[in-house]
Amino acid sequence: MLVLRWFLDATRVAQLAADNQLSSSTTYRYLHEGIDVLAAAAPGLHGALLAARAAGYTHVHLDGTLIRTDRSRALGPNVRVDLWWSGKHRHHGGNIQALTAPDGWPLWTSQVRPGREHDTTCARTHDGLLDTLHDWTDQTHVVLADLGYEGENTRLTCPFKAPAGGGLPVDQRAYNMLHSATRALAERGNSLLKTTFRALRRVTLCPWRIGAITAAALVLLHHDHDRTT
Repeated sequence: MLVLRWFLDATRVAQLAADNQLSSSTTYRYLHEGIDVLAAAAPGLHGALLAARAAGYTHVHLDGTLIRTDRSRALGPNVRVDLWWSGKHRHHGGNIQALTAPDGWPLWTSQVRPGREHDTTCARTHDGLLDTLHDWTDQTHVVLADLGYEGENTRLTCPFKAPAGGGLPVDQRAYNMLHSATRALAERGNSLLKTTFRALRRVTLCPWRIGAITAAALVLLHHDHDRTT
């Protein structure tokens, strides 16, 4: 119950400790142990893709999301860069890559990367992620991604980017419209996790724990809806 209250309502650790007559250190230990047990049951990438193929999905979506954190700053590659600061979102947080079904149902989530990193950089950093997605792709199966992954458009199916100072030809504009319409539900996966679990709206633990926290939330979501694919 302690772990569930933290995930669902983002109940403060001090309140959890008081309600359960525990010390703060013991409450933190129980919370981290619960997170680790749940995260260990999360589906792996290969398993999620095999399940997607078995479910008859012709495509899946890859998308990144920022899990916000209010932790203190950490130095990045140089003194002018804040490791966890996302310039795009104007907030501190960690980048999570999520794989979703055609209807936006979350199938798999990655480990965390610092919020300053671009989606393409994060995808490349996760060992084997892009190669595994490329191996899953064939004549009837594709991985849809947005322009945040345009550097990997040989392995992912991305929309066309308009050249500077010019427009796209008609066929490419039509392609982009179809791509956008097909991928419209991709954002549902990230939204579903954040709206269900208040703890994911702003993580107050160490940012490097965000990956395990998100994986644990995914397991709880799958269990609550009795659905994995």
